[in-house]
Amino acid sequence: MTHQEFKIRFLPSHKRMYRIAFRYLGNEYDAEDMVQNAYLKLWEKRDILDSIENDEAYALTIVKHLCLDRLKQPAIGFDNEQELMQKTETAPQPDEALELKEDMGILLHLIEQLPEQQRRVLMLKHFEERSAEEIESETGLSSVHIRVLLSRARKTIRELFIQKI
Repeated sequence: MTHQEFKIRFLPSHKRMYRIAFRYLGNEYDAEDMVQNAYLKLWEKRDILDSIENDEAYALTIVKHLCLDRLKQPAIGFDNEQELMQKTETAPQPDEALELKEDMGILLHLIEQLPEQQRRVLMLKHFEERSAEEIESETGLSSVHIRVLLSRARKTIRELFIQKI
């Protein structure tokens, strides 16, 4: 299946896929991420899609199941913010300590605002120092999708952080 054929078959379902994801997740960013996950899953299965009778029903079912899987996952939060800050800090000079602490507070606040999946992958990679394989195993996401989520999360944080300082 070519990219063009894929677009013709599945892009018309985008709005319905988004509405279902939003209904389950209640967040526009998470819903959009989930629709992108569904497109990725569909693309990975493109070799078997010719046997599908109803493209839209199949796509909506994938979105629904991805949302349900997401809702079953435990949330990663900031239960011990002080421990998290200590883990990410290097030993600064005394005159830099206050500025670094303020920046870390801003950074943590920005991370909390990320969509759930981006936040989870970012936390696993950078704060729990998990390998890509471990993240794949724990989340069930492909390595390509993990890289996309990390890239989006870093870009969002970078842009927001620059605006804050």
